[in-house]
Amino acid sequence: MNTNHEASPLPADLRVFLTVIRKASFAAAAVELDQSPAYVSKRIRILEETLGTRLLHRSARRIALTDAGMRAQQWAERLLENLDDFMADLNQVRQAPRGLLHVCSSLGFGRNHVAPAIAELAAAYPDLEIRLDVFDRAVDIVAEGFDLEIRVGDDLPVQHICRQLASNRRILCGTPQYLARRGTPQTLDDLAGHDCLVLKERNSPFGLWRLQAADEEHTVRINGTLSSNSGEIVLQWALAHCGLLLRSQWDVQPMLDQGRLVQVLPAYSQSANVWAVYPTRLADSAKLRVCVEFLQARLKR
Repeated sequence: MNTNHEASPLPADLRVFLTVIRKASFAAAAVELDQSPAYVSKRIRILEETLGTRLLHRSARRIALTDAGMRAQQWAERLLENLDDFMADLNQVRQAPRGLLHVCSSLGFGRNHVAPAIAELAAAYPDLEIRLDVFDRAVDIVAEGFDLEIRVGDDLPVQHICRQLASNRRILCGTPQYLARRGTPQTLDDLAGHDCLVLKERNSPFGLWRLQAADEEHTVRINGTLSSNSGEIVLQWALAHCGLLLRSQWDVQPMLDQGRLVQVLPAYSQSANVWAVYPTRLADSAKLRVCVEFLQARLKR
């Protein structure tokens, strides 16, 4: 009997083999497997050809294992048990949120909004181990080993799955003191005469504000002597009456309510929706699915 060195035994054939041994009959094995005796005989023949050895002695009244068959029985039981454990473990990964979840986000949004939500998620799912990294640069989530990115803005990667978590926009603001000193802009052209606080964050264009009004986009070149890659620093400067800023409404709304900031040119804003970006389907990872759904409910709230 020639061994088929190009193939490995199929798990289905090993199951047929063990069923024949347990039933001590091709016909009885066929009944249990809901197959024909010819099918059982064919699968045993293919298994023997694949392994290159005879596994069973057949006679009119009984079936007996060869020496190789006895060794094959031990290995088949071990292999199929390991395969069952493997499938059960994979199913647990898909069904139970557990293990390491590596999340990334931008500096300001990650600290102010994602981090508190992650703390609540960790309390709700103690079997999760969550690592949150924040950056001021673009991130290749696959190459850098992240399961999930929480991203602000609608410039999304086409190669990954993206789900919107919450609606948001950036608005123009200044303090009442700054506006009293420099005047309140009435048109986009008026911004050229103002100190505009420049934020260089990730891939955003430096020195340009792209604003929407009535479904039209306007690009405004801004002037200012102060710039930073930190939105929190730019906000501090605005509160110190240093100029106008373009900032997420989520971040400035408390200050608008308190009167510490005043919105200007309210017809203009910049889309800053919050997105989850991930390379794997949610159905394939319980920890990822739970995190995305939790963040969506939390951020909408």
